[in-house]
Amino acid sequence: MDTLHLAYSDPYGASDAAGLAALGALYAFSAVLGLIGYVIGAFLLMKVFERAGVEGKWRAWVPVYNYMVFVKLGDISPWVILGIVIAGVIPILNFLAIPVAFVILIMAAVRVNAKFGREWPILLLFLLSGLGVWIWLGILGFSGNRWNPAAASPSPWGNSFLADKTVWNGVPVQPAQQGVGANAAPQGYGAPQGYSAPPAGSTPPAAGTTPPPPAPPATGTTPPPPAPPAGPQV
Repeated sequence: MDTLHLAYSDPYGASDAAGLAALGALYAFSAVLGLIGYVIGAFLLMKVFERAGVEGKWRAWVPVYNYMVFVKLGDISPWVILGIVIAGVIPILNFLAIPVAFVILIMAAVRVNAKFGREWPILLLFLLSGLGVWIWLGILGFSGNRWNPAAASPSPWGNSFLADKTVWNGVPVQPAQQGVGANAAPQGYGAPQGYSAPPAGSTPPAAGTTPPPPAPPATGTTPPPPAPPAGPQV
């Protein structure tokens, strides 16, 4: 009887071990796919950041922070993304984190898409998620369209808590941020070549007025004699 019991119980143990092995292989395969997907997405974000004037390729490879920079380029406060990530680990709030994050990323993508001079139908790729997002980022990062932050109209949320009011070194200040402070100047966009600032204290003449004549020579100096006329002298 003991022999029969062992004979019947052994197949169940073998099947459990095989199931655990298959489950482990599935997890490992999923982890590899996830890593490959992250590398592709970070690389494409890096190309978009480069064309947008963002300094430092490392910004595209840091999890969470890379999407904070992305929404910042889309005129949305990066702290919104950080708040969503924190809400994602809090019970009850975590059910709202994913749909809110999706909406915020779409809003930022609309702005980034417009600043690259792209029409809205291309954003349908972004809505497909996964492969569609990669294609959309690839088009922005490798196409001939130049980054023009002034091309997008003012954002509807410019006066709300969603508006970006932060200034980060290495990330160009967008036109919507010009009022964040007196010292907030666009980074990565200098004065035109050949331009020189007027000397301190000088005031340009008003439009339509005649500039004053040059000052006369100082008292006690003799003006130079006139030059002799050209041609032979008699």
